[in-house]
Parts: sequence; C-alpha cells; structure tokens
Amino acid sequence: MDVPQFKDLNPSPRLLLGPGPSPIHPRVLRAMATPLLGHLDPEFLTLLNETQQLLRYVFQTKNELTISISGTGTAGMEAALCNLIEPGDNVLVAVVGYFGERMVSMAQRYGATVDRLDRPWGEIFDPADIEKQLAQKKYKLVAFVQAETSTGALQLNVKDIAAAAHKHGAFVVMDCVTSLGGVPVEVDNWDVDIAYSCSQKCLSCPPGLAPITVSPRARDFLRSRKTPVGNWYLDLMLLEKYWGGDHAYHHTAPITMNYALREGLRIVAEEGLDARFARHRANAEMLWAGLEEIDLPPFVPLKHRLPALTTCALSPRLDDASGRKRLLDEYNIEVAGGFGPLKGKIWRIGLMGFGSRRENITLLLAALRKLLA
Repeated sequence: MDVPQFKDLNPSPRLLLGPGPSPIHPRVLRAMATPLLGHLDPEFLTLLNETQQLLRYVFQTKNELTISISGTGTAGMEAALCNLIEPGDNVLVAVVGYFGERMVSMAQRYGATVDRLDRPWGEIFDPADIEKQLAQKKYKLVAFVQAETSTGALQLNVKDIAAAAHKHGAFVVMDCVTSLGGVPVEVDNWDVDIAYSCSQKCLSCPPGLAPITVSPRARDFLRSRKTPVGNWYLDLMLLEKYWGGDHAYHHTAPITMNYALREGLRIVAEEGLDARFARHRANAEMLWAGLEEIDLPPFVPLKHRLPALTTCALSPRLDDASGRKRLLDEYNIEVAGGFGPLKGKIWRIGLMGFGSRRENITLLLAALRKLLA
C-alpha cells in the first residue's frame, strides 16, 4: 500500500467570531508549548491545585469539589446530570433553546422521568413559573441554562430560581458554558448545587475541558446515592480521588489542556472579574449599535441579552448560508447560523474572552456592510 502524502499543517488564519471556539489568548498558546509532565508528577499535581483555586475564583465559590473534566462542555452537562440522577427520579428542565433540549435527552437516557417547562426560543423564565411547576410535583433536580448559546438569551434571577428549587427540596443544575468568565456567575451567592462550563468560550482556551463545581449539599448526596453513577468516566466521586487526597489514578489527564486552562484562568484573575464583565458588556453594546445601523438588529430584547453571544435577525438582503460563506471566504471571519426554529432567521456572533475586542467588531461590521451592499 502506498504511503499517504500530506502537506504541512497550515490552516487559514480565521477570526473566530461564532459561538465557540473563540480566539485563544497568545499566552495560552505559549503555555501549551510547555514540555509534558506525567499526570501523577508532583509538579503537575501542584498545577492542578492552582487550577482549582483559580476555578473557585471564577465560579465565585468555596466549593471544595471544583475541578475540570476531560471533555468539552457537553461532558460537564453529562457529569452534572448522571451524578445526580438515579433511575426513576423526577427531573424538571427549563427549556428556552437547544441546550435545554439536550439536557432533556441526557436526563431521559439516565432513567429519569423528565418534565419540561418551555418558553419560546430567545425568551427566559420568570422564576414564579418554575416555582409553580415545582409545587405540583416532587422533583429531584431542576436544570436550566444560564446563557443559551442557541439564542443569545441570558437567564436572569438565578438566585430566585435556586431558592424556589431548594424550597421544594430539589437540587439546582446550571449550565454556564457561554457565561463563565464573560458575565457574573455567583455559585455560592445564588446557592447553585452544580454548575459547569467549558474551556473554549469566555476562558479563551481550546476545547477539551469542562470546569465543574459541586456544592456541599450535592456532594453529600453523591457519597450516599443508592446506585452506581451510570457513567464511570464522569463519576465525580472517582474524579475527586484523583484531584484531591491521595491523587488516585483515574485516567490520563490531558496535560497540555490543563496547562492551557491554568493560564487562561490566570489571565481572567489578572484582569479581574468586574473589569472583564465590563469589557464584554461595552464591546457588546458597540456591536449591538453597529448591527442596528446596518439593519441586522439583535434578536433578543436588551434586558436579557447575552454580551458574550449576540444573535442578529437577518435582513432580506442577506442570505444565511451564502452570506456566512462569503464572510469566511472573503474576510476569514467565522460566524454561525441558527438552528431549530431559528434556522435561516438569525446569525450568532461571539465576542468571548480574548475575542471580545473593539478591532474585531470594527472589522466585522465593515465586512457586513460590504456584503449588504
């Protein structure tokens, strides 16, 4: 058989302004060039400890069980659900977009009886609506998405949702995949039981890790659950033994990705959360104003619009697929289309982490003006 011949790796220099991955900070790229250590090397375990401290800062929590899972944000979602759910449990999922739909599917696969509370895509929930449903039935947990990547909507009043859930004896699972490091995520203040995110959005790292934090309340349950967790790889009690205590072997941790995450989190801490949130908001407002001027208005109402991920309604002058192709081919800019009920109706534009920069907005708006002309 002939030996395959391929050219050197030389991908196009894309400007990633879609829903993720986002542009990687140059310091993160440099950290990834660091020589490998073993996953049980004392120096690497020290780095993991530092990563935990930084994750607690970004999640705004004192939770001891705060780690990163080897996998994308979807692995974080699966870990949150499979660790809390036992067969036959009642689960309530608040659905306002695609990733709420994914929560429903995962919970059902682990044997839960799932009730869904729906609002139209692009809207958010009134906590009173969730509490009304909680009063009708005993639920093991309530799950919702704080920042819905499919619509660009930011769920408000998280603290009220959590309070309602705990009033009725339910755990709270929050998806903050597109919010962590871009808008406030206050796990302890809001009393969230499990929150999870990803490395490739507002933290400006490559995809491959899913930060997750677990409250003492949820951790106590995990230690006493009656059945084994349905997913061995994502069993948080097994992972906890690697991250803490005797550092018992579980799986070979992705060393380079952990280097990246530690550096990405260090950059967040150096900027400071308040300054980082203000930067994301100011740049989003610049984008929103520019989109209004060129007849591509933001899809989500201002009061619950997500600064890190903007959805804009398409103009009749701009075709979805061909417009995005031209943007990529002619300007090396990537944005994403909608899907589900929003397919062909919106574009999704990400300004996340290192990608949330005024020069990126200026370039994108100039390119869009050319396409519309």
